[in-house]
Amino acid sequence: MENMDWSNLGFDYHKTDYNVRYTYTDGAWSEMQVTQDEFINIHMSASCLHYGIELFEGLKAFRGQDGKVRLFRVEENARRLQSSAKRLCLPVPTVKMVVKACEEVVRRNLKFVPPYESGASLYLRPVMFGTSVGLGIKPSKEALLVIYASPVGAYFKEGIKPIRVVIDRIQDRAAPRGTGDVKVGGNYAASLMSGEKAHDDGYSNVMYLDAAEHKYIEECGAANFFGIRQGKYITPHSSSVLPSITNKSLRQLAADMGLEVEQRLIPVEELSTFEECGACGTAAVIAPIELIHDRQTGVTYKYGNKVGEYSLRLYTALQDIQYGRAEDKYGWCTVIE
Repeated sequence: MENMDWSNLGFDYHKTDYNVRYTYTDGAWSEMQVTQDEFINIHMSASCLHYGIELFEGLKAFRGQDGKVRLFRVEENARRLQSSAKRLCLPVPTVKMVVKACEEVVRRNLKFVPPYESGASLYLRPVMFGTSVGLGIKPSKEALLVIYASPVGAYFKEGIKPIRVVIDRIQDRAAPRGTGDVKVGGNYAASLMSGEKAHDDGYSNVMYLDAAEHKYIEECGAANFFGIRQGKYITPHSSSVLPSITNKSLRQLAADMGLEVEQRLIPVEELSTFEECGACGTAAVIAPIELIHDRQTGVTYKYGNKVGEYSLRLYTALQDIQYGRAEDKYGWCTVIE
């Protein structure tokens, strides 16, 4: 795109040419529909609008140094979408359907994949709605699955940069045995008030503790958390934490680097022992953490305003695979021809 300022896009929606859709009616999925329409026609009494029967995913495509476009771990996103659909009693699309749709969206919007070295990428958003019309709360027998794309800028415009985080002990992100481990819209709506207060107080992100006892670290806003200590990559294990595909990838890369990987309960007091820590997810890959402030106790855990050694190594290793600078020995990337 000749007039696109790739380096200043920000993380926001920018129109592309095509999106694709599947509809589920009468017990079956339709064939994939390709459209240029940015809008959906939905009944005012559709179940998604009243009862939050909605889910989404997020993944990226990158233009590599060799000019090839790579879609990162699309099958993992498809499987996680299936988990979310099952939890909401929605019709479950096949992995093949989701992968095919994502590949088609990238292929039809190739001119919107930002150039190599711009720091930008093409973000894909699969989103699924329960569309049955009615008033009672019950599973939706009809559904709409849309996959669209938008070019997005680098999460850190000035390079990878440490952030400030605050612990919220007042509001919980997700209940035990709730929907915290699936990617449904209600989880994010529930975090808005806490996030706005944190931003007003000068923090970039919120750290949530487990809702049952408020003793253990769960998630860091809309991202997973990890800490590094004495040759170990340590990340929370909880039924309320979304299984981040980025975190899963980083755990593999950490093991490749010789780090011992631990997924377990992490008491909040353990924050004082970490040499470096960060939040990880699709948008930023890794957001290294400068400090974590606990409002209730007044304790501040400090890690310095420089990116930690392993955080930088992990960030670079993952980006090297995504941009085709390193061997993709695990087959994480799908090259779009």
